[in-house]
Amino acid sequence: MIQRKLQAVIEKYLFSGKAVHITGARQVGKTTLALELAKSSENHFYS
Repeated sequence: MIQRKLQAVIEKYLFSGKAVHITGARQVGKTTLALELAKSSENHFYS
């Protein structure tokens, strides 16, 4: 997977109990990023 520049920032907020909303243009990897983050945590992923 491509290492996302903001992945560390998103993980910081996500794993500290904050809600994270990922937005962006079509076909830029939002769902892929969310699924990768979900694999590394016990949090729930909703699409």
